[in-house]
Amino acid sequence: MRRICLLLAAAVLLVVAAAPVQADHLEQIRAILEKVDAQSRFSGTDFSAVLTLIVEDPEAGIEKLVVRQFRRDDGERYLLLIQEPVTQRGQGYLLEGDNLWFYDPSSRQFAHTSLKEAFQDSDVRNADFGSSSYASSYEVEGYFEGTLGNFPVYIIDLKAVDDTVPFPYARIWVTKDTNLVLKAEEYSLTRRLMRSALFPKYAKVGEAVIPVQMIFIDELVEGKKTQVSLGEISTAKIPDHVFTKAYIERVNR
Repeated sequence: MRRICLLLAAAVLLVVAAAPVQADHLEQIRAILEKVDAQSRFSGTDFSAVLTLIVEDPEAGIEKLVVRQFRRDDGERYLLLIQEPVTQRGQGYLLEGDNLWFYDPSSRQFAHTSLKEAFQDSDVRNADFGSSSYASSYEVEGYFEGTLGNFPVYIIDLKAVDDTVPFPYARIWVTKDTNLVLKAEEYSLTRRLMRSALFPKYAKVGEAVIPVQMIFIDELVEGKKTQVSLGEISTAKIPDHVFTKAYIERVNR
């Protein structure tokens, strides 16, 4: 198990050099993005975990969500089943390729939703539960070299190649030696900062390296943020029938 603990809130960013965006530099940065995606992807194996979300809202107060996640990156599938709070227990999200379905047990109906939408009024987006896709979803606009805390990093500016991702522009801080994303800033079409994300702890799970603690900060509402932690992590094989609408309906009977 590999863990990286950071005091990111107090980290000081020092930009030490700016690199012109030349062809050879772009290829180097694209290769880094591919490594980021590859090492966080569960290829040939499944993944499951229990996610605890603590949503802090200056108006609504603090809410706790507990979600069981089943994920299969081969085929881009995941299933999310809400366990807490009791009032939302049984609600589920099923991703099948490009289609994301939300199930409400009270109406026993499925509704099509979007990966770009917020998850249960938190600061997490539905897309955050899937595999990383920086290399395929973005093109590199530029980059710098610097430090975040004690970590030498590449600071990479990205522009989305289409409108399937939640935010059209992003800046990410990637460690030079391990290709881990420590921080991300996400922007609107007008380049307004919408959300920041911190990834203070990673763990090696099977052949993958994934964040097991995350903090998502709403940059438009002061004091609003969501902390996510993972537990009960497993790479055991998940039966195919779990990734179906029938399974969600059955577990709610």
